[in-house]
Amino acid sequence: MKLRFFGSSLVSSYWNGAATYYRGLLKALAAHGVDVVFYEPDAYQRQQFRDIADPDWARVVVYPASAAGWQRALDEAARDADLLVKASGVGVFDRELEIAVPEAVRPGAISAWWDVDAPATLDAVAANPEDHLRAAVPRYDIVFTYGGGDPVVDAYMALGARACVPIYNAVDPETHHPVPARDEWRCDLGFLGNRLPDREARVEDFFLAAAAHLPERSFLLGGAGWEDKPMPANVRRLGHVGSVDHNAFFCSSVATLNVNRASMARYGFSPPTRIFEAAGAGACLITDRWDGIDQFLEPDREILVAESGAEVASLLAALDETRARAIGAAGRARVLAAHTYAHRARQVLDRLGVRSVGREAAE
Repeated sequence: MKLRFFGSSLVSSYWNGAATYYRGLLKALAAHGVDVVFYEPDAYQRQQFRDIADPDWARVVVYPASAAGWQRALDEAARDADLLVKASGVGVFDRELEIAVPEAVRPGAISAWWDVDAPATLDAVAANPEDHLRAAVPRYDIVFTYGGGDPVVDAYMALGARACVPIYNAVDPETHHPVPARDEWRCDLGFLGNRLPDREARVEDFFLAAAAHLPERSFLLGGAGWEDKPMPANVRRLGHVGSVDHNAFFCSSVATLNVNRASMARYGFSPPTRIFEAAGAGACLITDRWDGIDQFLEPDREILVAESGAEVASLLAALDETRARAIGAAGRARVLAAHTYAHRARQVLDRLGVRSVGREAAE
């Protein structure tokens, strides 16, 4: 199968939280014999902040961030695609691509809308009767999302989707695994996430308020956009942390915090990539509460769950390194057993009725 995929970036995680999702899933699909070409625009300085070189399991096409650029790229991609994908949040000419992709597929090929932020997308569509996706979604052969469970599936079916299948985030064990801690990053609680409008207030509550509750403890904040944000004195800022350093970030703290964006928490069943990446590294996870957590990790044994920043502080105050290591080990065992990108790739191929022909089929 020839997969041609339009996304934000495969080679850079700079202002691009979906990068590791793309990498893990497409790498796993390639192991099943899928021929992957990833199309990304030259935008937002992502090419200047690459985390990885072009991988050997995919061809990366960087096209100019212009009207002519995306049109030429789509013409090339559609020429031989068996599966032509437009992901949400490419960043430039999204509307134009989302309208054009279903019309561009050759006869017998499949078009897919792949929503990597379904809760936010669906909220935006619900608020705008003129949103172009109302007309575009029914023209795609299938909608994939990276989370959302039944609430997202029901909402997409109500928009006229022919089919909607959540393909959740997962872990690539070759990429996310335990590594030695970095002394300069040692802390009691780390949080890694860019500053985004529908996340900021929740970070204030679950991370910054927790730091204020525990002035004697150390907190480490990684991610872009936080430079001018007022912080308690016990919070250190790292700025952008490239994906090559994520394992060290997760392994240098007693615990790692996950904070879902507001829309993701409201819909539930939307574990972000950081959940599986941190668990794969063996980190002790503390997360804000959202519906569906226990579908992925068992509360109190594989992950700790908090209702507020005060509860984060309480959990952290009671957490010693022995228990933190035990929770991290249990979480890692769970994701390796049930939540790898190999599992997710098989789900995609089964849904499309595609037989494996690559390395995974032979094992």
